Amino acid sequence: MYICDSTKASILAAALPYIQKYYGKTVVVKYGGNAMVDEQLKEAVMSDIILLSLVGIHVVLIHGGGPDITDMMDKLGMETRFVNGLRYTDKEAVGVVQMVLAGKTNKDLVAQIGKQGGRAVGLCGIDGCMIQAKKLEGDYGFVGDITHVDVEPITHAIESGYIPVVATVGTDCAGNVYNINADTAAAKIAAALQAENIITLTDIRGLMRDVSDANSLIPVVHISEVQQLVEDGIIHGGMIPKVESCEMAVRAGVHRAVMIDGRIPHAILIEMFSDEGIGTMFLADA
Repeated sequence: MYICDSTKASILAAALPYIQKYYGKTVVVKYGGNAMVDEQLKEAVMSDIILLSLVGIHVVLIHGGGPDITDMMDKLGMETRFVNGLRYTDKEAVGVVQMVLAGKTNKDLVAQIGKQGGRAVGLCGIDGCMIQAKKLEGDYGFVGDITHVDVEPITHAIESGYIPVVATVGTDCAGNVYNINADTAAAKIAAALQAENIITLTDIRGLMRDVSDANSLIPVVHISEVQQLVEDGIIHGGMIPKVESCEMAVRAGVHRAVMIDGRIPHAILIEMFSDEGIGTMFLADA
């Protein structure tokens, strides 16, 4: 579709107040879902992140990598199983998680940003003891519960002009490595950075009152409303940990947490640079 020069100029001019609003502030993007496996969507996400960085917004990209982990475990003949929505991670599997997340997945994303002209540096929660963890209670194997986040490696990267790309594995004081839920890690990192915003990319439009009704999107949720939405069954299944992470971030001082549909090209720019935005925004109570 052709867009005339005056329309392009109007679009850019309309973005100015939002650029000014976020200039010099930190935005955490939790990257996952379809946007992580579809190459065109992946390119769109990376270009959004580069653009935000170039206009003076400090973007931190947090990622998991479930499909890559499953693919590698299948190739190695290892069983994949989940307990309460979390990947059971035994001693052998946590080595695969570390290799895939901190290796292939992380460096592929850094390379994609570099390919499009951005400057990124790949990190994982083990670097500088950034994500400190203990074994999560229950029968999950080496799945970690975050005890502390040290954001110095991230802030050092930002100050040096790089986009930090963080893989969510962590460690304890004994050197054990843990698989960390990416939604939880993103929320904890956003809180430690006192980020302006955390954006979670999902495979749905946001929080829906009725998943079969495209017009039932809930655009704004105050955190005092979350428990009632759980009791009503509107927040259920795999949405629970994502919403809990948004709630956790807002309670810890992040100004807003937004869940958006990563299947929409340039969804991050639409969310940040327009009044309407897309998806569901979680806010502290007035």
